[in-house]
Amino acid sequence: MKIFRLNKTYSIVCNSENTRYGFRHLASLIKDGTKIDGDKACYYNRTWESYEYQSVILGLIDKTMYLTDKEKRRFRNKEK
Repeated sequence: MKIFRLNKTYSIVCNSENTRYGFRHLASLIKDGTKIDGDKACYYNRTWESYEYQSVILGLIDKTMYLTDKEKRRFRNKEK
C-alpha cells in the first residue's frame, strides 16, 4: 500500500492485487479520511510507468466527478 497526499483534504491510497491472469493496481480517492471514489488498472505482464501506480492515479483523477476541473489539473501536474 502507498499513500499519495494531494493536499490537506485529499489523498489517494493505492495497492496491488494478484489476479488470475496477472495483477491490478487499485486506487481510492480519500477526502478527510473517507473513501469517495476509486479506479483500477489491470495488467497481464508489467507496467511502463514513470513511478508505481502512475496510470491508475491519473485515471482516477481524470474520471472522478468529485474534483473540479481546476483541482484535476493541479493534481495531475503535481503527479508529474
